[in-house]
This record gives sequence, structure tokens and C-alpha cells, in this order.
Amino acid sequence: MRRSILGFSAALVLAVFGAAVPVASAVVPAVTGPACIADKVGKVEYDSSTGLWTCIGGEHDGEPITTS
Repeated sequence: MRRSILGFSAALVLAVFGAAVPVASAVVPAVTGPACIADKVGKVEYDSSTGLWTCIGGEHDGEPITTS
């Protein structure tokens, strides 16, 4: 009985996280590497504090990079 409750709880938590990931990624503004440097002002830099590539300067300043 305890195992089935634990299994059900784990499945429920995983389902909630699985549904939340696409929503969270849609909320975060993101830009591609070429779009970041297209205005010749922005540049792509690695932010070691967040572990993400970020556009610095230009039109997309501070936005995370999704693809290069």
C-alpha cells in the first residue's frame, strides 16, 4: 500500500514538472547567436554564474542564447 502511494505521488510530481517545462521555456525570452550579433553591437558571452550563453549589448542585451 505504501509503495503504491509513493509511486503515485512520484508520478504526479513528474507529470507536473513535465507540463511546467514548456510553459517556463516559452516565458523566457531567447535569441539565436546570429540574431544577437546581427546589429554588429551585440556579442555572445558565456555567463559562468548562470551557466548560460547570453547576448551582451545591442538590441537583445541580456537575453539568453538558444542556438548558435
